[in-house]
Amino acid sequence: MENTNPVILETTEEGVAFVILNRPDKRNAFDEMVISGLSDVFETLKSNDNIRLVFIKGAGGNFSSGGDLEYMERQARHSAEDDEIDAHDMAIMLNKLYKLPQYTVALVQGGAYGGAIGLIAACNYSIATEKSHFCFSETRLGLVPSVVTPYVLETIGIKNARAFMPSAMPFDAHRAQSMGLIQEIAVDAQDLSKREEIIANLVFSACPSAITETNAMIDDVKGKDIDAKLIKETAKIIAHRRSTEDGLEGMRAFLEKRQPKWAK
Repeated sequence: MENTNPVILETTEEGVAFVILNRPDKRNAFDEMVISGLSDVFETLKSNDNIRLVFIKGAGGNFSSGGDLEYMERQARHSAEDDEIDAHDMAIMLNKLYKLPQYTVALVQGGAYGGAIGLIAACNYSIATEKSHFCFSETRLGLVPSVVTPYVLETIGIKNARAFMPSAMPFDAHRAQSMGLIQEIAVDAQDLSKREEIIANLVFSACPSAITETNAMIDDVKGKDIDAKLIKETAKIIAHRRSTEDGLEGMRAFLEKRQPKWAK
């Protein structure tokens, strides 16, 4: 029987999670059920210490076409208060993804439009196929891509945001890579799977607690002036890590020319 859940969470014993947008007949478009499903999944993953790596992808060869038209029609009939609640739910979901302690990777095939680009921008790393295509499509509908903007600006910079967000200009995988939205381009789905495995091997060679703390550190340090206070704060972080159980294990493993206990 076909799984009708709009969002599927699959996990492996090794500690990999696959978050799958599962509306292939709608090109994995967002509606309230998808947003709620993603939010619930990210909340579950946040407290799962067994998961070390999270992949996000779409079913059926497409990442996501953005907002579902029927969903947007329903929103148009909502009150202003209900509209704000819907938008806030989307914003909270993206922030949950951005704040996940694990390493997060978007695997992009086909189209990624509107809010779907927010998912990509909120991840640590993104890989797209050669034929992937992208568009901030909101302004064509008279809308504004507001809830994705914090993550998009951080990822592609102000100049690229000013070029592509207001104009709803489509762009391909190579342009997406040049602006920093994605980090790798795979030839096809088979090559994407190979690159997925390479990323998994790299992440599983790194210390889980160090990944979590590095994510948090980047979020804390970004935008701050490089002054005496920040220099002292960052020095304290590395000094503390050297005295932790994981820090000591990593250094011992390096000196003893063996794999650390977390390597798989």
